[in-house]
Amino acid sequence: MKVHDLMQPSLHSLRRDDTLRAAAALFRQSGIGGLPVLDPAGHPETIFTSDDLMRALAGGANLSDPVSLYARGHLCAVPPQMPVEEVAWHGNRFLAVVDGPTVMGCLDASRVGPADGPGSAGGEAEPWARALLSFPEPLVLCQADGVIRWQNHAARLVLGDEGRRGRTLRQALVAAGFTVEDDPAEPWAVALAVREDCRYLAARWRIADPTRPDGAPCLVVHLRDASDRHAVLGKLRSMHAVAREMRAVIDSSFDGIFITDGEGITLLVNRAYERITGIRAAEVLGRNMRDLVREGFYDESVTLRVLKSRQSETIIQKVKTGKTIVVTGNPVDDEDGALWRVVTNVRDVTELQRLQEELEKLSALRDRYRLELASLRGTADGEGRIVVRSKRMREVHEQALRLALVDSTVLLLGESGVGKEVVAGIIHDHSARREGPFVKVSCAAIPETLLESELFGYVPGAFTGASRSGKPGVFELAQLGSLFLDEIGELPLGLQAKLLRVLQDRRVTRLGDVRAVPVDVRIMAATNRDLEAMLRQGAFRSDLYYRLSVVPLLVPPLRERPEAVFDFIYRFLARFNRQYGLSRQIDPDACDALAAWDWPGNVRQLENTMERLVVLSPGDIIGREAVLRVLSGNGGTAAPLAATKPRPDGSLRDIVDKAEREALRQALAVHGSTRAAARALGVDQSTVVRKARRHGLTRD
Repeated sequence: MKVHDLMQPSLHSLRRDDTLRAAAALFRQSGIGGLPVLDPAGHPETIFTSDDLMRALAGGANLSDPVSLYARGHLCAVPPQMPVEEVAWHGNRFLAVVDGPTVMGCLDASRVGPADGPGSAGGEAEPWARALLSFPEPLVLCQADGVIRWQNHAARLVLGDEGRRGRTLRQALVAAGFTVEDDPAEPWAVALAVREDCRYLAARWRIADPTRPDGAPCLVVHLRDASDRHAVLGKLRSMHAVAREMRAVIDSSFDGIFITDGEGITLLVNRAYERITGIRAAEVLGRNMRDLVREGFYDESVTLRVLKSRQSETIIQKVKTGKTIVVTGNPVDDEDGALWRVVTNVRDVTELQRLQEELEKLSALRDRYRLELASLRGTADGEGRIVVRSKRMREVHEQALRLALVDSTVLLLGESGVGKEVVAGIIHDHSARREGPFVKVSCAAIPETLLESELFGYVPGAFTGASRSGKPGVFELAQLGSLFLDEIGELPLGLQAKLLRVLQDRRVTRLGDVRAVPVDVRIMAATNRDLEAMLRQGAFRSDLYYRLSVVPLLVPPLRERPEAVFDFIYRFLARFNRQYGLSRQIDPDACDALAAWDWPGNVRQLENTMERLVVLSPGDIIGREAVLRVLSGNGGTAAPLAATKPRPDGSLRDIVDKAEREALRQALAVHGSTRAAARALGVDQSTVVRKARRHGLTRD
């Protein structure tokens, strides 16, 4: 019989880069156990068999690996015209049948008859032999005493020539290099044979001997190859051990771990998760996260977010037990890039949240105590910087202390003399800049021609009369401190644009220079004018106004807080007594007279009035008459301006001089500067300065 009579035609082949998965599919589809592997030119290079596939998988191969990694290193082939009995198998179960460069098919050892055994060598095998010959695994026919009578070709591949010499199966296996374990029930029988990586389990059953006419009993022994099963079983045991180890590691984690598959089905939760959330594993395992959210187990699911975004997500989650937890979900992809698992790490922040809330309460309480202490210090300040009596003034003081905690620009509003500069000083003294300079500049007191150089400074030779060494402006002088721009409403429009640029860029350029110097200054501005009305009239830039009025703060006039007058009286009295080394006291009736005055010049006017009374009082007691004389501005009896009008007395020139003097005095007291007073009276500033000097008036 020739090889081509028994070969299986080759309808399929493999390429080097075909995967083990593709090979397994072809084995299943074709029903054969070996396929040729072709080189890039299409010539047979080697053969890859189902045995090779099983060995590769047992060794831990991946189905996506190429067959070239596990195929034999050489091609075992025979020509199609070779007699079957002349084939040299060399331990192979499959041989390629090659005719020149063409692969014609595959020769399976299980389809080849024995060289010795039932039937003649050249004749047809018996039917029972043909059935056994087609069996792909080793089969041995033994006598009752275990002596081998017949074996199929698969058995000859295992035993070699050792199985042909009238030996028992046990003797043949030992001679072929196997370690044999006997069956305890039948000592002559083989239970297990092991040689290197080969393991065979011996299964046997009794039949009537088909080679003898009398049908004497014999044994059929099936040497079942357990090598791959053993390797797979060992691999499974190893995998189970790793799984147990990983589960132990996961359960020992202090943080909760929650794992779902790529569809959101819960696969695993560790003990820490149960401890942290109060949710039992049995309640969620095998359930979809969408259903758990719908049933109220969680307010939302980080797993569902990860399934949607395919990236790590972190949320604050509330569970049905009332706990608040931080959960971070991470996607895990398989080898094909598909989402395989979502692993969620869980931490309990309920306690952290409680501590955070307590910390916020303590911080708020600390700020409150800080404000109250600062307020008490202000109330106990014997220097009379500020009097906190009325509700409105208390609100101003508290706002000033809060503004000291931040670095925002402040716009102080209020009539002249209400203490806007004092409030600005309080903000500076309680701020982080208190160690830095507090520079004050009145935009109304400096001539317009010099105001720019005062604000921004100049370099040597910037203009005629400039200092040879140059001069820094107030912005530079206030570096790391605070700059108080009083009477900001008097700033000319041209300088308003330059000031806006400095406020925006925090950089100042001196006159005559091209380099901008960075400045770190907190800006506070003040005005007694209605800036919004000036906006409508075009006298003040809107962009500068909105840049300055980040936090507007209105200081109420003294007439709206009359209860503060008495405190100011005694504070100013004490200050001027110390300043001039006197011991003046004031009569209660005199205090009442002062309290009844409407004080259009506010605290500044009251301060100047008290200084005048202390200095000019002929005795140590300041009486009511002295107060009325000072308030009326003449030598006779005076009353509040709202109740008494001066009588015409003397010549017309005297009456005009007195009226002019009183008008100038009140304008200066109300408006605080010669420029503002001139604007209110409708005359030039130089006129106000000249007439005030002639009447012996100074700005209150």
